Amino acid sequence: MVKMRRILLAVLLVAATMPAQAAMTELKAVQGGHFITSADINGSSVTVLVDTGATAVALSYEDASSIGLRPGSLDYDVPVSTANGIANAARVKIDQISIDGVDVEDVEGLVLPEGALQGTL
Repeated sequence: MVKMRRILLAVLLVAATMPAQAAMTELKAVQGGHFITSADINGSSVTVLVDTGATAVALSYEDASSIGLRPGSLDYDVPVSTANGIANAARVKIDQISIDGVDVEDVEGLVLPEGALQGTL
């Protein structure tokens, strides 16, 4: 049996500006130590990997499309380093993200080009 680690999230996302009153939730790591959960992003359910060291929310092209961000019309002019090398991402504003009752609004995010990222971080 894989020992399950726990993480307390005092801040849902590093990229989000939180009001003075912070919310908290607890996620259990899945096999391999990753924190995978369902998030409500702009009213749509999206499976996400919570990267505790991330500096921004990174959306796959496909997830961005499913939540209505129209990734085909975005300007991909932000260089980012990925596991597959350097790619250009597009800046977006995410209206609302909710994980397990922890809500943040007006979150800065990045959309990666089609096929560059599997899933959302």
